[in-house]
Amino acid sequence: MSGWSASSISTTCCGPALPDTRADEGAPPDLIVIPARYGSTRLPGKPLVPIAGRTLLSRVVAIAREGAARVGNAEVVVATDDPRILDHACDLGCAAVMTDAAITSGSGRAWAVARGRTVPPPIVVNLQGDAPFAAPDMIAALIAALRDSPCGVATPVVQLDWAALDALRAHKLMSPFSGTTCVRRADDRALWFSKTIIPAIRDEARLRGASGVSPVFRHIGLYAYRFAALQRFEQTKPTPYEVLEGLEQLRFLETGEDILTVAVAPPRHAMSGIDTPEDVAMAERLIAEHGEPQLSWT
Repeated sequence: MSGWSASSISTTCCGPALPDTRADEGAPPDLIVIPARYGSTRLPGKPLVPIAGRTLLSRVVAIAREGAARVGNAEVVVATDDPRILDHACDLGCAAVMTDAAITSGSGRAWAVARGRTVPPPIVVNLQGDAPFAAPDMIAALIAALRDSPCGVATPVVQLDWAALDALRAHKLMSPFSGTTCVRRADDRALWFSKTIIPAIRDEARLRGASGVSPVFRHIGLYAYRFAALQRFEQTKPTPYEVLEGLEQLRFLETGEDILTVAVAPPRHAMSGIDTPEDVAMAERLIAEHGEPQLSWT
């Protein structure tokens, strides 16, 4: 198939041909990769699970396509380890590739796809395949911001109002490692990410009276990488603070890579991903209450 190096992909790909764009014919397209594994202890075959009449994968593919259309010159591909998911992606008319089942992370699967291109994509987005409420605008904003930045990575953050910060604090009493926060420079580059709420806030009562928003930014786990930055990441061993916090983005900071944070509006739905049958039921309730996302399903 045009556009792929067979030696870098474990088996064939399907769906509409991704053009083998040469640099002298214009900029190669950026790539939005949807990692979609079949194996899941709590929800086997997760990408194929129906949610309000549409599979989880079909929902994420529609989100990715809308994001690609809004930013322009970007393509979508599903990266999987199972022929059933490959076949379903083909049924959706989406390009898909089989990647090594031994790959353990979404970033690793995104890298496997990106390095399989005969012409490297300038930017690679890792859009997790279990996120049916991701915002297309957020994907487009990340790609657009990284195109205009010298940084190697871009990721979204949301500034929390005081009620949202209070809710995060309460949730962390029960689940300390839920939710990641970020401190950033005036030029929007990340200083640090942590599972501890940062920064600590001195004289909080005064700040609450002065503004409706807190100084805390919550991180949303979506990434756009420059091809070379993703390559360096995948060739580097996990770093000490990455291991302690359980946050792979710290590998970039610990090795001197700049991460651009892109402030976005709070997601319409607070739900982040689908991991259990209970999550499926919750997603269906949210759709029933708020309606389907405004997406093209073809």
